[in-house]
Amino acid sequence: MIFLLDNYDSFTYNLYQYFGELGEDIIVKRQNECTLKDIEALQPDLIVISPGPCTPDDAPLSLAIIEYFKGKVPILGVCLGHQAIGQFFGGNVVRAKRPIHGKTETIRHDQQGVFSDLVNPLEVTRYHSLIIDRFTLPDELQITAETEDGEIMGIRHHTLPIEGIQFHPEAILTQYGHQLLQNALKNAKTWLLKNIPSPWIVKPLSTSLPPIHLLQAFKEERSPIFFR
Repeated sequence: MIFLLDNYDSFTYNLYQYFGELGEDIIVKRQNECTLKDIEALQPDLIVISPGPCTPDDAPLSLAIIEYFKGKVPILGVCLGHQAIGQFFGGNVVRAKRPIHGKTETIRHDQQGVFSDLVNPLEVTRYHSLIIDRFTLPDELQITAETEDGEIMGIRHHTLPIEGIQFHPEAILTQYGHQLLQNALKNAKTWLLKNIPSPWIVKPLSTSLPPIHLLQAFKEERSPIFFR
């Protein structure tokens, strides 16, 4: 299941539709409709921080989600969500060389993470006037995609399951947007399998007990496991 934070942006439901077309359950909440505990109770496989018409400073829940869930639940940031990741870890969010809204551009990427098995270069759609300043990008983050003139279009944390993309994968003119989001979901589930312990606990019963005592122990066990 995916939790999608809506930062009051119309593109949020395009993301919802794309993930839905991948056959995944998804829950959308606006930032004024939920708390960190509400999100935690959902036990999502992936948290997606949506685009939005503001700066990371105006999206406090986005920053709080990164703080609270880093290392616990994989996170994907899109546009504003991407900028929030950069700012949270110490980068500056600054004005782009020029605002771009609804135009496509070719980017180059590292062919890893969300960019696995995608064509390179990749045609993407941009709707933003802010970017993460590459000269203040912290050591924890690596650049995964950029424009020909060096503006950051993708970042990834070196050790945590956190990625950001500045462009809009859900825009119809972005190449392989479905595949990119599918990669994000697949990578999230793979990370969870490797890093989050199973909630199931098997408690072995001593086989040295006499049969009558062994049977009694099974009866008293809250979650006994019987084998045929």
